[in-house]
This record gives sequence, structure tokens and C-alpha cells, in this order.
Amino acid sequence: MSAARRPGGWVRRALVCGTLLAAAALGMPAHAYAAPDDPVPNEQTLVVLLERLQDLYLKAEQATETYDQAKVELEENQSKADRLDRQLAEERTALSDARALAGQLAREQYKSGGVSPYLNLLLSSDPQDAFAQGHMLDRAAGSQAELVAQLENGEKRISALNRAQQHALDGSEQLEKKQREAKEEIERQLSDVERILAGLTGTQIEDLQRLEEQGIDQAQAAFLRSGKLGSLTLAPSLAGNRALSFAYAQLGKPYVWGAEGPKAYDCSGLTSRAWEHGGTVIPRTSQEQWKQLPHVPLNLLRPGDLVVYFPGATHVAIYIGNGRVIQAPRPGGVVKISPIAANPILGAVRPDSGAPSMKRYTSPVAPKGATAPTPLGGAPRS
Repeated sequence: MSAARRPGGWVRRALVCGTLLAAAALGMPAHAYAAPDDPVPNEQTLVVLLERLQDLYLKAEQATETYDQAKVELEENQSKADRLDRQLAEERTALSDARALAGQLAREQYKSGGVSPYLNLLLSSDPQDAFAQGHMLDRAAGSQAELVAQLENGEKRISALNRAQQHALDGSEQLEKKQREAKEEIERQLSDVERILAGLTGTQIEDLQRLEEQGIDQAQAAFLRSGKLGSLTLAPSLAGNRALSFAYAQLGKPYVWGAEGPKAYDCSGLTSRAWEHGGTVIPRTSQEQWKQLPHVPLNLLRPGDLVVYFPGATHVAIYIGNGRVIQAPRPGGVVKISPIAANPILGAVRPDSGAPSMKRYTSPVAPKGATAPTPLGGAPRS
């Protein structure tokens, strides 16, 4: 009989894992197991193996957030480069026009020589043309310094724009490299997950799944007992209610790293799209959502608020009330309803801080299967 199936062994290991996850959810330090070189040695316990898989998923999600942020910055940088291109074209056109004018004025002055405008009028066969030339010369005399300054400033502006454009191009190159490296890191971590799971039997994977779910249940119970969530039942704002409606409509859609809808999502892709639907544009990544949005105490959470997880703010979900969230969990999973303490909680943010709660609110009914466990396994690439 294997260690995984010995009488009493399962309960003991589940309790150990539950304690670890509960401690993480409450912000307490947990024992960190060293990852062995061999992903599935015979003597490795299910607890250590599950922690190894969770660590790989976490690293993949950290890389996903890096990938997403690089994508956002790259798009912004490319927009800046396009804007600089347009400005350069406008400046070059203006400089070309100014040079043409300067050339025309120089030719007119050369043709007129030192002849008096009045004598030029008398000698001209076309008085109207003479008047036009006289006006041009007067204009040249009065604006020559201005034209020279315009030419000099135009050259300076073009030079500055050229430097800015080159800086933008260099920035895009660096961001593309950052995004490419993050993509490779994601694929490397998920490949390790797949390699570990490929060495397990179906029964062992089921045992790991049950162990993880029992740990989540214990973490949730410990978190609720801590009193951090509070007992006050709040309603969402109008915008938060619209964001929630969107999130509910995405239940069952697959997690795909780097995705932001409409067919698939990663964690922050879901929350950013939900609040965009609610009428509020928020940052794309969980780290920027945590950094830029107003923080709210956990005991004042209301549906629609965003719950941010892990010390690096690398995961995020949308709170739906009663200690539950909607999240895009990880590769291999789908958008689902989870206990709020399914991951170690960092804190919460409110995208529409200051907006009042609705006076009346009825929480949507969750569809069947919305709370099903997240399977262990890989997922389609972005």
C-alpha cells in the first residue's frame, strides 16, 4: 500500500496542508519546502508535491502579470511613437513651407535690386504685379528676422522630435524583449507543471485535488473565524453592480494567460474588463490595480470590490459577497466562484471609492458548476 493511500495518512496530510493555506490566508508565515531536482521522487509526500505545483502556478502568474504590464506599456509606447511621427510630418511640412517662402522673398529682392517701388511701378507693364511685388518686399523687410527665427526653431523642434522618436523606438524594443522573456518564463513554469503531472497516476492527481480543496476549506474557515471580513452586509454601487453582472456572465470561460476577453481571461483581464463594463477604466494588471486604486479595509468589503492576493499583488478577484469571489484562477481552470481565502489575501481595492451603495440589491444566482474545483493541469497558450 502506498504512502498516499495508507489509513490515516490522507487525513494527516490534508490537515497539514490546510494549516499551511490557512496561515497564508491570514498573513502568517508558513514552512517553505525546497523543490527537489526530481519533480516526482518516490518518497515525496503529497503535501510537498502540492506545494511544488502551487509554487509553479504562482511563478507562472507572476510572469503573466509582467507580460501583461509589458503589453500595456508597449501599446502606450507605440501610440507615443505614432503621435511623434505625425508631429514630425507636420513640422517638416511647416519647415518646407517656410523655406519656400524664404526662397521666394530672396528672389523677389534680387529681381527688384535697389529700384524705388515708385519707379518700379512706373516701369512695370502690369501695375497690379508691381503692387504685389512691393507688398512682398515690405513684408520681407518687416518679417525677415521672424522668418529666420521660424526656420531655426523648426530645425530645433525636428531635432528634438527625432530624439524623442528614437527614444520611443528604443523603449519599444526593450518592452518587446521584456514581454518575450515573460512569455518564455510562463511557458517554462507551465511545462514543469505538465511534466510533474505526467508522472502521476489519475488516482494521485485526484488525491492532490482533494488535498488542495480541503486546504482551501480550512483556510476559509480560519479566515472567517479571524473576524477580518466583518459581519456587515453591504450592497454594491451601481457601477459595481454592472461590473458584477459582467463577471457572472463570464463564468465557465477558460483561463488563458494574457487574455482579456471576450472568450478567455487571466485574473486581471477579467477584473479590468468587468469594471470597464461598469463604466470605470482601471489598470490592466493586478499589481497596478493594487498600486493605483483606493484601498478598502476587508471588514468594509462590498460586492464589486477587488480582492488582491499574494505579497507581490500577482492575483486578483472580484468580491461578490458572503465571503466569496469570482476569479479566473489559473491555467487549466475556468472563471469560477471561489472562497475569498482560496489564496493568501494581500488586501482589497475599490475602483469607485466614494460612490454610494445601492439601496436595494439581490445577488445573482450562481449557475450550476460555478464552484467546481479548479483542476490541476496546463492550459491553452495565449
